[in-house]
Amino acid sequence: MNADPESDPEKTFAISEKACAWTVRAMSVLESRLSININWHDPDHRVKSGQIFLFNHFARFETFIPQYLIYKETGAYCRSIASQEFFSDDSVLSDYLLSLGAVPNDYPLLLPFLAAEILRGRKVIVFPEGGIVKDRRVLGKKGKYRVYSRVAKERRKHHAGAAVLGLTLDAFKTGLLELEKAGCADHLARWADTLRVESVAALMTEAKRPTEIMPSNITFYPIRISDNLVTKAAEFFNAGLPKKFAEELLIEGNFLLKDTDMDIRLGAPVRHGQSWSWWERKLLGHLLRRVTSMEEFFRRETGKKGTPLDRLLRMSIERRVSPARDAYMHEMYANLTVNLSHLASELILGLIDDGEPKITRQIFCKTLYLAIKKIQKQPDVHLHHSLLNPDDYGGILENRCDGLDQFISSSVRAGLLKVDDDCYHFLPKLCEEHDFDEIRIENPIAVYANEAAPIAETVQALGDALDEEERLTPQQWAEAMFDDAGRSFAWEKKRFSGPRFDAINEQETATASAEPYLLVPENSNGLGVVLVHGFLASPAELRAFGQRLFDAGHPVIGVRLNGHGTSPWDLRGRDWQNWMEPVREGYRILSAFAERICLVGFSSGGALSLIFGAEKPAKLAGIVAVSTPMKFMNRNMKFVPLLHGVNKLAQWIPTLEGVMPFRENDSEHPDINYRNMPIRGLFELRRMVDELDRQLPEINCPVTLVQGDGDGVVNPKSLDIIYEKLTTKVKTAKLVSSARHGILNENIGDTQEIVCSALAALLPKDVSK
Repeated sequence: MNADPESDPEKTFAISEKACAWTVRAMSVLESRLSININWHDPDHRVKSGQIFLFNHFARFETFIPQYLIYKETGAYCRSIASQEFFSDDSVLSDYLLSLGAVPNDYPLLLPFLAAEILRGRKVIVFPEGGIVKDRRVLGKKGKYRVYSRVAKERRKHHAGAAVLGLTLDAFKTGLLELEKAGCADHLARWADTLRVESVAALMTEAKRPTEIMPSNITFYPIRISDNLVTKAAEFFNAGLPKKFAEELLIEGNFLLKDTDMDIRLGAPVRHGQSWSWWERKLLGHLLRRVTSMEEFFRRETGKKGTPLDRLLRMSIERRVSPARDAYMHEMYANLTVNLSHLASELILGLIDDGEPKITRQIFCKTLYLAIKKIQKQPDVHLHHSLLNPDDYGGILENRCDGLDQFISSSVRAGLLKVDDDCYHFLPKLCEEHDFDEIRIENPIAVYANEAAPIAETVQALGDALDEEERLTPQQWAEAMFDDAGRSFAWEKKRFSGPRFDAINEQETATASAEPYLLVPENSNGLGVVLVHGFLASPAELRAFGQRLFDAGHPVIGVRLNGHGTSPWDLRGRDWQNWMEPVREGYRILSAFAERICLVGFSSGGALSLIFGAEKPAKLAGIVAVSTPMKFMNRNMKFVPLLHGVNKLAQWIPTLEGVMPFRENDSEHPDINYRNMPIRGLFELRRMVDELDRQLPEINCPVTLVQGDGDGVVNPKSLDIIYEKLTTKVKTAKLVSSARHGILNENIGDTQEIVCSALAALLPKDVSK
């Protein structure tokens, strides 16, 4: 397509509302059907005020995504700049792209047309890299921004068109404001008519709006190099696919067909306006009295000829172009969503630069974990959700992390790493040069590292972590892991606080802090205590008792069972094995501060303590289980499996959440416990009790059991059942007089004193005295 500069561009490039509406519907359906997860990050709602949006370019299909999302967020249509190759003839694709607002990049009046569109309320999308940057290498040898040009076969500066557009548009706006200030109503009316803006008032509203260039970053994670259905089908029907096409089908097909995150993050705007000197404003106002079109204004401001006045104003714009471009490119790359593969790749290439041919798994994993903890403290670095949620990255230290497994397996498949029992070996291919259309398949480690290179904080965090890995004390490692416990609570609290969960969450009455706690006395008696709260409660349930134990010299950790203290919806999605994970992790943390450890659990926390005790962990001194269930007073518990099964069947119907997903809980402590109890939780409670029944004979440490004789929740017969099934040689059972369930929290019948006495019996003789 060769657009005639003399034709009316509004007709030539008319946006079809019908085509846009159809595309939005189609994209909505595709978004729900495909495996790509589009995450839009714009907490300050900058999309509404932004006018020129910049995006980096890594996949062909992504060029359709920003328009779709911006329309969904604002209702505004977008203009986008597309390669002239898509408009070489009057094809169906060409007509479709035009109907969506695309403009060929070789259109002679491109910039003035886009400037006028912005004044008419449209937004403009630009990909300033000028093409797909498959190697993600955007920094040159001297640290300046450079990208590879497929045409020139060399690295070049980024395009400055967005800077020229923004600055010249802002100069035009400044001229309009000068006309208004001078009372030139006729000139303003002429410009409103020329630009086809509905009124002078509407034109001046746009003129007073700051010209904002919105640098934005698109990050895909993970990059997969295994075959997909599209590549297999393409190879079947056409065995001789061009290398470039085959590579794009594989990489981008995996983005769409396999679970992939596409994080789109809007950065801080680069604003123009209020930067023009008084004489520049005067000259711009004078110029707008003389020129008759936006095209003429751009020609005078960006052309090579003109009057001395034109040249003077042209110099004013030109001296601002490079700083503006550098500012928005820096901001665009600074908004990378950093993920685990970025850190792992930079660590590997950094080690190679230092002459290291391999690294042990233990050091590699510990260094990555430490780097994550360090970079979490950097407020200007944007992290992928898998580096914010400890459930995703916490297992690195134990060599169980899905993200790391995927990275290592892809690297091995690509021939970049070799893995043996305890080492990662770096293979020569990591240092080889690869063709631009091969590097995403042949060396994804280089791609990840290139992408993260503009983020100096990641390199610093990795370097510091590598230096500190061997020097950290067990207590410092434990403090880092306890920090994760707090982050996990905050993550789940936020995750289950959206509108979908409001109906249940707004009924909740709990106000006590549900955060886990770690209390380490200066003069420890050596016996640590892991406090495990009950079903529907939170660490707050035993917080006061924990303080009492701390005051007595015990290191104490109060763990938060997964699904508790956040939302009943969170608990509904958990099984009892999930509840056990924080018990195990809390024990591990406290091991750094205590020579021996006692587990103290209340209700279901007692059951979990006993089940964990059956694993015979190192340093275990004993277990105290209070109000631990084997039987329940509510006879309806026997119907829970049936109701849970019905709920699961109902969930197969998309519009149903279950026949009875929750039931109301009449709690003794409404300031601590959930008011709404998930039926799934009751089902898991029964499964946990079944597991307790199997594990009791395996316990070989001292056990103290305490039970209220009139407990309305746990059948008091549970005390005798548990006691009889225990085979440990040292076991004690105490029955206290109470019609309440919460005997430990309320210290009924001196329950706390009973527990403290049991702990004292576990202390070394010289300490207990």
